[in-house]
Amino acid sequence: MASPAPAESELDRALSGDIRALARLLSLVENDSPRMREVVRDLLPRTGRARIIGLTGSPGVGKSTMTGALVGAFRAAGRRVAVLAIDPTSPFTGGALLGDRIRMQEHATDESVFIRSMASRGHLGGLAAATPQAIRVLDAAGFELILVETVGVGQAEVAVASLADSVVVLLAPGMGDAIQAAKAGILEVADLFAVNKADKPDTQQVVRDLRNMLALGPAGPAGWKPPIVTTVATNGSRDEGIAELVTRLDAHWDWLTSSGELRRRRRARAREEITALAFAALRDRVAGRADELAARVAEGILDPFQAAGEILALGCTRG
Repeated sequence: MASPAPAESELDRALSGDIRALARLLSLVENDSPRMREVVRDLLPRTGRARIIGLTGSPGVGKSTMTGALVGAFRAAGRRVAVLAIDPTSPFTGGALLGDRIRMQEHATDESVFIRSMASRGHLGGLAAATPQAIRVLDAAGFELILVETVGVGQAEVAVASLADSVVVLLAPGMGDAIQAAKAGILEVADLFAVNKADKPDTQQVVRDLRNMLALGPAGPAGWKPPIVTTVATNGSRDEGIAELVTRLDAHWDWLTSSGELRRRRRARAREEITALAFAALRDRVAGRADELAARVAEGILDPFQAAGEILALGCTRG
């Protein structure tokens, strides 16, 4: 009897709890291996069960410490947790700087916790381009909760909303975060707000600013008003407000599932993903022709609408 193909056996090992095989599978996805499509196709029937929680906010608000505190709280409830920590890209290796793993060492020996640092590699929105596929791998591997922590790049961080079921926006006193969040459009994507480092002065001022901005801003989905939770995440037993944040996250999950919003969000997520993949494939197919057409448009020989039409026609004929 023929032995199974290496890709199949590695996938089976990863999905059965082999952490090293899981790490290799994620590397395959992150490096855009030619085998990625085969892997995603094979694991797709096992996906759709995990809760995906995004954590975003400006640098310095304590996202990594908060992520570690949430992992501890979820583990205390007996849940398997995975973390995708999107780190800045190293200018020397192109890989992640691994700062988040350093801050989550207390979970390193827990077999029910998996932490992966991924390099953003210049991708806008504070997220690595491979994040959607990495989430699928972790979902299929049986993790009940997947925490996605963004790199903290300011106004582009709204991209996390397209990947997460629940989005937690972190702010901190003394950083002008409430005003910055309004400028960045983060208020619109938040399902919950956590004012972290709440043991510092001016915490209540941040809470008041948030409430005022939420009152003046556009209404969110019917039936859900983003709560504001004050927290002190310290990577230790003195954490404050974490239990309330978990309770609020569970309440949001209940609302998502009972209102039909979860299904709507996940369909919107799939639509955005396939559109992005289609555009990327089209761009690759017509790259040479696009340069030629761009030159003609720049010289005034061809109008941009005609050029775009030629690109679309070329993409369709090659498809």
